[in-house]
Amino acid sequence: MDESSFGGESSEPPSVGPEHDDPPGSSGRLSVLTIAEGTATKAQTYPPSKLSVLNLVRNAAPSAIASRQKKSNGQAVTDRVTATQNQSTRNGVRLDAAHHAGTQPRQENARTVQFRERFYPDATDDDWDDWRWQSRHRIKTLEQFEKILDLSTEERDVLSDGGTLLPTAVTPYYMSLLDPENPLQALRKTVVPTTREFVRTAGEADDPLGEDGHSPVPGLVHRYPDRVLLLPLDFCSTYCRYCTRSRVVGHGEIQPNVERLEAIFHYLEEATQVRDVLISGGDPLALSDEKLDWIIGRLRAIPHIEFIRIGTKMPAVLPQRITPELCTMLRKYHPIWMSVHYLHPEECTVESKQACERLVDAGIPLGSQTVLLKGVNDEVEIMKELVHKLLLMRVRPYYLYQCDPISGSSHFRTPVSKGLEIIQGLRGFTTGYAVPTYVIDAPGGGGKIPLQPDSLVGRDGDDLLLRNFEGKTFRYPDPIPT
Repeated sequence: MDESSFGGESSEPPSVGPEHDDPPGSSGRLSVLTIAEGTATKAQTYPPSKLSVLNLVRNAAPSAIASRQKKSNGQAVTDRVTATQNQSTRNGVRLDAAHHAGTQPRQENARTVQFRERFYPDATDDDWDDWRWQSRHRIKTLEQFEKILDLSTEERDVLSDGGTLLPTAVTPYYMSLLDPENPLQALRKTVVPTTREFVRTAGEADDPLGEDGHSPVPGLVHRYPDRVLLLPLDFCSTYCRYCTRSRVVGHGEIQPNVERLEAIFHYLEEATQVRDVLISGGDPLALSDEKLDWIIGRLRAIPHIEFIRIGTKMPAVLPQRITPELCTMLRKYHPIWMSVHYLHPEECTVESKQACERLVDAGIPLGSQTVLLKGVNDEVEIMKELVHKLLLMRVRPYYLYQCDPISGSSHFRTPVSKGLEIIQGLRGFTTGYAVPTYVIDAPGGGGKIPLQPDSLVGRDGDDLLLRNFEGKTFRYPDPIPT
C-alpha cells in the first residue's frame, strides 16, 4: 500500500518501517564551501577520500566565505550568508521570513547555520526543514563521521568495526550541535560510540528492567496494573548510546505492521484495568502522521483507555518533525501528553524551543525525562541551567533518571549520591517547578522508585525533626496515635 493512499482512523497503515537512509552526498562527492581567491571565487568539489573538509574550512579565512547563487524551486536565490532582504539576525539567531503561510517565522541557531554552510551547502531551507530529508541523510558510517569530526582513536576504532549492540545514526541537525574537535563534549559523548561500550561490568544486562518478561504481546510491556508501554517500532532518528532498549532499537525487528499492532489492540480491549498507554519505542514520531493517527485512533476507540502519552526525543534531535500538520492531528485526541527527552542545555536551541512551543500551543503538556550521565550533566550548575531553559521552553522537568545498568554503560553511570546531590542543589535554590523527581527504574521490573535527599531526621516525642534545604533542623508537631 502506498503511503499516500493511507489516511484516516479507519484505514490500515502500511506494514513497512521507515524508509532507508541515503548518505550525505549520494553522488560520492562532497560539495564544499566556495573559497575566495583574490577577488574571484571558485566552487570546488573533492572526492571525500582525498580531502579533509574540516581542515579546509578551518584554514579558510572568515572573509573567504563569499556569496554564491543557488537554485530553489527553479528560482535563483541569494546565498544564505549574504541574503538580507528576507531575514535578520538578533542575538546570534537568524530569523527568516515564514516560508509557509500561517506559521511562525523560521528560526535557526548560529551554530547550525555555520554547519550547513560547511557541510551541506547545496541543501535549501526547504530540504533542511524537511524531517524526512533529515532522516534520509543521517550520519551513520565512518566515512561520513570523518568528514565532519576529528575522531578520537576510541571513536574511530568502534566506527570502523561497527560491532556495537546499538546502531549508530545522527541527524544532520543534531550533528550541527556537536563540537568537531572535542570528543569529550557532552552532546558528542551521547551519540558517537566509543570502545567503552564493549566493557561489561557486574550487574549490567541487555534487558535490565525486565521488559521482555512483562510482555504479554510482542511490542507491549505491561508492568504496572493500569499502565502499559506500547512499542510501535524500533527506529530512532538518532541513537543515544545509553539507550535502555539498545538490545531492540535499530534492528528492524519491531515494525509497525497491522497484524502485530492489532494483536496489541485486542489485548488492550480485553485488559479493562488498563487506562494509561505510553507510546514509545524507538521513537513513535518517526512514524508518518497517517500511521500515528491510525494507532492513536485505535487506542481512543477502546473505552477504558483514558490517558495517552507519547515518549519522544524528536524536539531535541529533529525539531523539524514537529510540524503544524502533526500538531493538528494530535489535537484530535486530547487529552494527549508528551514526555520529551532533554539532556543538556546545548540541546535547547531556538529550533527546539519553537518545536516545543508548537506542541504546547496545540494543548499538549510537555514533561522532560532526563537521564543523569557522567561527564554530561552531572553537575548542579549544568542541571540548573537545563531545567531553567526547559521551563522557558514551556517544558516541565519531570524525571531525572539514574542511568539504567544496560550492557556497556559503566562509563555513563554516576553514583546515586551524585543524583541526590543535584536534587539537593536544586531544591530550595530554584523554583519548585524546575525540580524533577529523581528515580531509579528498579532492575528486574520493579518500576520507578523515587529518591530524595534525607530530609526526615527522626522523631523527638510528638515532634518530627525535619531538615530544610539550608541544612537547618525544624520541628513539626506529629503526635503518635494512641
